[in-house]
Amino acid sequence: MLNDYLEKELNALEEAGLNRKMKITSSTQGSRIIVDGKEVLNFCSNNYLGLADDFRLCKAAIDEIENSGFGSGASRLICGNMSAHRRLEERIARFKGAENCVVFSTGYMANVGIISSLFDREDIIYSDRLNHASIVDGILLSRAKFKRYKHCDMVSLEEMLKEGGAFKKKCIVTDSIFSMDGDIAPLDKICELAKKYECSVMIDEAHAFGVMGPNGEGLAKHFGVEQQIDIQMGTLSKAVGSFGAYCCGSDKLIALLINKARSFIYTTALPPMIAAASIKAIDIIEENRKLRQLLWDNAKYVNEALKGIGLDTMNSQTPIIPVLLKRSKLALEFSERLLASGIYISAIRPPTVEKNMARLRLTVMATHRKEDLDHLIQQIKIIAAKLLGSGQVERDNKACPA
Repeated sequence: MLNDYLEKELNALEEAGLNRKMKITSSTQGSRIIVDGKEVLNFCSNNYLGLADDFRLCKAAIDEIENSGFGSGASRLICGNMSAHRRLEERIARFKGAENCVVFSTGYMANVGIISSLFDREDIIYSDRLNHASIVDGILLSRAKFKRYKHCDMVSLEEMLKEGGAFKKKCIVTDSIFSMDGDIAPLDKICELAKKYECSVMIDEAHAFGVMGPNGEGLAKHFGVEQQIDIQMGTLSKAVGSFGAYCCGSDKLIALLINKARSFIYTTALPPMIAAASIKAIDIIEENRKLRQLLWDNAKYVNEALKGIGLDTMNSQTPIIPVLLKRSKLALEFSERLLASGIYISAIRPPTVEKNMARLRLTVMATHRKEDLDHLIQQIKIIAAKLLGSGQVERDNKACPA
């Protein structure tokens, strides 16, 4: 009976254009990678600054292996709390201007662990409608009352806050940069509302850490509200080019998470070499503003060119640039044609995005050359003309709200 169910579900996914199959990358993660044996331009990685294959991170990892070995051997609260972990936490806290920090093994584990350990059924959480799945799952696991406000809509948020209610704790949670739309949360306005209605604030800086702020500290620093935000979570697997996640905040917050966050307590600690590589990456990010400027120059160039073609890049304000196509099969066909022309961009379909909001999710890197960008733009233009037809791009985009 199980096999019958599995076959039925897989057939339904295939028919809807939602069946996902993994491709194999057999190279380092750079602006060019080898996918299924073919070299392609990589325009779908979160490796924004090109640090994932940076030799300095590799050297830091190798040096740490020589000192600490490969695996950590246990959870942090048993005997797996190694000196490299604490050095990383101190480095992040200093970089973020926070009292303290704790490192988790993944971003998903961080969000689930933070939210479920701090909130319960006597509390209420206000969450942006487009927040990452890990935030949603953390809220559901906490059993707190859950309200989703319209995406980046402060009127919608304030209407919910005005409703009040007898809750022990209230918290507003938002992504900093939204991973599928490429736009940014209005953190300054969120902090104003939080103060007015006596809420705490939690942000997910996953796609902003290393990208936003004067030295890459994140969106909180970009808006100058880092001292008004109670919980700052982020990942080390995107612009940092490494692996893992963190939570920054007060000493009391970190002490409580260490004691109550199940996804921290009941998992083996990160290998120390990963912590060492992350420290090196943060050093590079803080010291090298030029790298971040290259990223932003590339993002602006591509976004403006795609808009010039007539494609809908929604409200992207970052190196994440969606190309809205609405239909899942169309997004998949567009992606496959790009791959055939030597460009790798994933088709994003439900349930990752809402129904009729399928898209290409294009990301640029600091290490893309201008000729790479020009080739990308030219191929998108050619494929759009073939798949969408003359004038169809503009008609389709007007029919779908950004």
